[in-house]
Amino acid sequence: MTDSQMIREIKEGNTELYSELMRRYQRKILAFVYHMLKSAQLELLAEDICSETFYKAFRSLHSFREVDASFSTWLYTIARNTVLSELRKQRSGNVPLEESGYIPVAPHELVPEQAVLRNERVVLVREAINNLPEKQRSALILREYDQLDYQEIASILGQSVSAVKSLLFRARSSVKSQLEPYFYEPSFEHYEGMKSR
Repeated sequence: MTDSQMIREIKEGNTELYSELMRRYQRKILAFVYHMLKSAQLELLAEDICSETFYKAFRSLHSFREVDASFSTWLYTIARNTVLSELRKQRSGNVPLEESGYIPVAPHELVPEQAVLRNERVVLVREAINNLPEKQRSALILREYDQLDYQEIASILGQSVSAVKSLLFRARSSVKSQLEPYFYEPSFEHYEGMKSR
């Protein structure tokens, strides 16, 4: 059953199908929300905001029109707006930030030295992405992590396709310049396509 067929049936009263629709997108939306919250060290709120996103989507499903956007694009837009609303609320309330305690885990087949290097690289890349301005960070996450096309990203961010390409170019340039000091040594060149050039 396609998203469109499910949505039609849900609108006609078969609301049980909404849980199946949620299952299709839950992991992607949760990952997107988590990455958006990471820069403010609020990733512990990711599951709550993900749930709130699906609740808002359900409440507004009657107004969803496929001619305007695909369901996934519409859902990402709701998720992004919910995250931004939460970030504004946290800033205005001066709520103390908690550390997540998240430690990346290396695959078991790596020797300890490789595992340490890989974990350090993961942390450095995440920090570089978290340092980006919100729109650049959103565009990069949607493109690189969620594999969305330019048109979908443009719809979610309310930008033109050319503006999205510009945001991605600036985001990648910024991440590269932030990481260059750490990956300059030739010994790092074979890791994940990182070059010292």
